[in-house]
Amino acid sequence: MGRWEPNARERLERAALALFVERGYDATTVAEIADRAGLTKSTFFRHFADKREVLFGGQDRLTERFTRAIATAPATATTVDCLGAALAAAAVAFTAERRDLAPQRRAVIAAHSELQERELLKRARLAGAMADALIARGTDEVSARLAAEVGVLAFGAAHARWAVPDNERSFTEIAHAALRDLQARASTLGAGAAESPAAESPLDVRALPGSGFTMDP
Repeated sequence: MGRWEPNARERLERAALALFVERGYDATTVAEIADRAGLTKSTFFRHFADKREVLFGGQDRLTERFTRAIATAPATATTVDCLGAALAAAAVAFTAERRDLAPQRRAVIAAHSELQERELLKRARLAGAMADALIARGTDEVSARLAAEVGVLAFGAAHARWAVPDNERSFTEIAHAALRDLQARASTLGAGAAESPAAESPLDVRALPGSGFTMDP
C-alpha cells in the first residue's frame, strides 16, 4: 500500500488498534503502527501527538459538538431537548463503517489502568463542558450538572448498544431511546421495583469507563 494514499488518519487508527489488541498497548511502538498502516512516523505525528491520542484524540471534537449543539438549540428548548440535540450532533462519528473499532478500543482500555483513568477524566470533562453550556443557557447549576451526567450516561449506554455487531439502528435513534429510558427510570426513583418501567434493553453502564468513542476530523 503506497505511503501517499489517502485516509491516512483512519489507516493509522485501525493499525494501532489492531496492534494494541495483538501485542498490548505498552508493547506497541509508533514506528510499528506506521509500518502496519503503510505510512511513515512523520505521517503518524501529523495526525496524533502520541499513541494515546489514537484512543482519545476524538473526544475533544466530541465535546465541541455536544456543547455547540446545546448552545445553538432553540430558546424554547427544554434541558432534555438540549441533551437530545447534543446526542444527535455526535452521530456523525458513529457510522456502520466504524462500528468494528469500538470493541477493539474498549478491550485495549479495559486492559490498562492508566488508560482507564484517562477515559474517566475525559468523561468528567465532557460532563463538565455540557453542564457549563446548560448553565450558559440559564439552567441552574445543580440541574445542569445532573442533566449533564444523565447525558453522558445516555451517550455511553447508546454507544454500547450501537457497537453491537448485528445492530442495524442509527446512533441517533439508539441515543434518544437511551435518554428516554433514563428519564423514565429517574421519574420512578422513589417507587417500588414493581412500579419501575421496563427498559427496551438493559443499560450497559459498565461500558462507560471504557465504552470508547473517537471521532473523525
